[in-house]
Amino acid sequence: MDLQLPDENGRLSPYRLTGTPIQTAEFSRDYNRVVFSAAHVVANPWTANDPSGPASVDWTATMAFRRHLHDLGLGIAEAMDTAQRGMGLDWPGALELIRRTRQEVPDALVFNGAGTDHLSPNDARSLDDVRRAYREQIEAIQKIGGRIILMASRALTKLAKGPQDYIDIYRDALSACDEPVVLHWLGDMFDPALAGYWGSGSFEEAMETALTVIGENISKVDGIKISLLDKDKEVVMRRCLPEGVKMYTGDDFNYPELIEGDAQGHSHALLGIFDPLAPAAAFALSRLKAGDAEGFRAVLDPTVPLARLIFRAPTQYYKTGVVFLAWLNGFQDHFIMLNGAQAMRPLPYFTEVFRLADQCGLLRDGDLAIGRMKKMLSMYGV
Repeated sequence: MDLQLPDENGRLSPYRLTGTPIQTAEFSRDYNRVVFSAAHVVANPWTANDPSGPASVDWTATMAFRRHLHDLGLGIAEAMDTAQRGMGLDWPGALELIRRTRQEVPDALVFNGAGTDHLSPNDARSLDDVRRAYREQIEAIQKIGGRIILMASRALTKLAKGPQDYIDIYRDALSACDEPVVLHWLGDMFDPALAGYWGSGSFEEAMETALTVIGENISKVDGIKISLLDKDKEVVMRRCLPEGVKMYTGDDFNYPELIEGDAQGHSHALLGIFDPLAPAAAFALSRLKAGDAEGFRAVLDPTVPLARLIFRAPTQYYKTGVVFLAWLNGFQDHFIMLNGAQAMRPLPYFTEVFRLADQCGLLRDGDLAIGRMKKMLSMYGV
């Protein structure tokens, strides 16, 4: 199975698939790692809406992908930034997504993003506006029986004068939560509007504020996800967490070693990269559960170059690579995204994602993937 792939200068050379599709195995949840895939949504390509208009979602394909994740044994982190939350999917659309997943995949382990994204930072006038915005989303999700991931707030970043404002806002938001939540510390590489979150540009100072929030509200906190793409910072904070509070890695660059852990502990996972890597993640974790750490790393380590490419700067456009692989693998019939995000990466990015996905066994149907890659190339005149 050959095709011609261009290099960065447009020169064509033959490429033959070499990878063997990864083994499938259901990851059993009766294990000491909790693993969520932050799942993407499938856009409706037939909508008359402009890309900048209201989101139009293909609900059938979107729910089918969630059943795929659940069948592999993975949890679902719903309505997160992978679903283009704040980049094409507004709060009403996110709530509809949460409601449908709850209704159509009722047995899945699902936590849902609650934030303040319906409150534009430009319209936020006071911290009370932020309080009300958090409570509105928390209450709406809990009304339909959903568990909460408490996401970072652009409006809070704009209005907070220092760490105490974060402590106060989170205390209020957590008081409204019926069950323990996952906090989400999203770095500014994912969202530049979140620079200085927790009231400081210093990691050490920001971490102390986050730890204060956890310590003062420990009965309301299941864990914290940090997405800073820095394994050392994650390990430092992991070792500072109170007993019983989980560290969920959001490090899409260093996830194998963080999940495997060390003599002092391990991270659980809440990862955007576990959307396209779902089969590899499930199989690798089944090996780790069986006591085969070497087998776990043998599956996941080869995926890291692909993950680093998908999440390269500007990192917020990683969703384009995620959905590109979903299309190559037949989980959707088109490569159209909310907000026109399919156009946010250049052609060499796509050709390299194709190569690396093949080499680590993530193209499940070679003929289909080649046919779709040829369609992509034809759009560029190749």
